[in-house]
Amino acid sequence: MALEKPIADTDDAREIAAMITRARAAQAQIENYTQQQVDELITAMVWSCCQPGVAEHLAQHTLDETQLGDYNGKFAKISVKTRAALMDIIDDKSVGVIEEDAERNIIKIAKPVGVIGALSPSTNPEATPVIKAINAVKGRNAIIVAPHPRAKITNKMIVDNMRAALEKMGAPADLVQAIELPSLEKTNELMKQCDLILATGGPAMVSSAYSSGTPALGVGAGNAVITVDETADLDDAAEKIRISKTLDLAASCSSDNAVIAVEAVYDQLLEKLIAQGGYLANADDYKKIADVLWEDGHLNAKVVVKPAPVLGELAGVNIPSDRTFIIMPETGTGPEHPYSGEKLSVIMAFYKVKDMDEAVALTNEIQAYQGMGHSCGIYSNSDENILKLALATKTSRVMVNQPQAPSNSGNLWNGMRQTFSLGCGTWGGNSTNENINWKHLVNVTWVSKPLATPKVLPADEELFGAVIDKLK
Repeated sequence: MALEKPIADTDDAREIAAMITRARAAQAQIENYTQQQVDELITAMVWSCCQPGVAEHLAQHTLDETQLGDYNGKFAKISVKTRAALMDIIDDKSVGVIEEDAERNIIKIAKPVGVIGALSPSTNPEATPVIKAINAVKGRNAIIVAPHPRAKITNKMIVDNMRAALEKMGAPADLVQAIELPSLEKTNELMKQCDLILATGGPAMVSSAYSSGTPALGVGAGNAVITVDETADLDDAAEKIRISKTLDLAASCSSDNAVIAVEAVYDQLLEKLIAQGGYLANADDYKKIADVLWEDGHLNAKVVVKPAPVLGELAGVNIPSDRTFIIMPETGTGPEHPYSGEKLSVIMAFYKVKDMDEAVALTNEIQAYQGMGHSCGIYSNSDENILKLALATKTSRVMVNQPQAPSNSGNLWNGMRQTFSLGCGTWGGNSTNENINWKHLVNVTWVSKPLATPKVLPADEELFGAVIDKLK
C-alpha cells in the first residue's frame, strides 16, 4: 500500500476518498485469503456477468447506451472473452510463494498492491471492467472503476453484478466499486488517491495517468498494420482481415488499420477482399469520408465505429448495404495521408509494396506517425519473412496468420495473455510490452538465500579474452 496522500478540499476529492477508504477496508479482509478462496471469488465475478441471459442483456444495454459497435461483438466480449480471461489466470499461483528458482536459490512471494484505480473506455465497456476486476482480485487487491461517461450505466450494472457475487461468496462487495457519475475531476482524483493506475483509454487520459504522481500502467495508441506476402493463403488472409476489420465495427485498437500487400499478390488480394464484403473506395470518396471522420485533426466521436453504409451516408458516399468494410487505397503516411493513422472505423488503408523489405519500412513509417509499439501482423508461410518483420519493426506484438483484433489481446487459438490492456513498451510511452494481467498488479518480495557453492569470478583471459587483443 502506498503512503497516505493529502486529499484536496473538494466534494469530488472527498467522494473518492470515501470510496478509497471502503476499498482499503475490503482489501484488508481478503489480504490473507487462500489461493482457493481468491480463485472462487474471481470465478463468481465472471459468472455474474457471462451467464446465459445476463450476457445477452448486458450486450444489448452496452450497445443501446454507447451507440458504438454491434450486438455480436458486445456479446462475444462479455460472454466469451471474460470466460477466456478467467481460464487464462485461474490456475496461476498468485498467493504466497509464486516461484522458486533453485539455481539462484531465490523464492518470490506475491503481495497485494492495495487499491487499483482502473479507467474503462467507451469502446470496450462491457468486458473491460470484468477483466480488470478479476486480475485485481487475483492479486488480492480492491479496484475502483472509472468509466467513460458514455458507458456509465453499463459499467454500474456490471460492477453491481460482481459486487452481488462477492457478497454471496462471503467477501466484501467494496472490493469492486464504480464511480457512478463520472467526471474528469473524479477520475483525476481517483488517479491521485489510489495505489496503482490501470489506464485503458485515449492518449489524453493515459497521459494524465502517467502525470498523476501515482504509479501507472498505461497503453499506447493502436494502429495495427498487416502485411500479406507472396506465400500467404490469400483466401484465408482475406477472410481473417474481414473478421478483424469488422469485429464490433472496429471498436478495438487492434483492428486492421492498414493492409500492405506485396505487388505479386496485390490484385488477387484486392479481389478476395471485395468478395469478403469490402467496398473499394475511389478518389472522390477519399476526401468526402476524411472530411467527416476527422475534425481539426481528431477523430469525430459521432462518426467512428459505424457500419460502412452508415459511415458512407454521413459522408455523402453511396455504399451498398451488403458492404461491411471500406478498402481505402493509400500511398503515403503522416498528416497529409490521414488514413495511415488509427481510424476506429471499418476502413482499412490499402498499400502496395514491391517486397518484404518495403513492407517492413512502410510498417515503421506508418507506426512512426501513429501506433508505434502496439502491434502488427503478417499473413505468410515463410518463417524468413515472419522473422524479418518481427526483427525490424518497433512493435510489441506480431500476429501470424490470425485475425489481428481478436488475437492481440489473447484468444483460444494462441498463447497471448487474455486482456484488453496492451502495453506498447517505450515505443508507445509505456513501461511494459506485455499484455497486462494480474502479475503486473502485485508487489513481489524476493527472498535470497546463500548459494550452496558461491560463484567464482573467471580469470581475466576468460572473461575479457574476446576484446583484450582488440583494445591493445
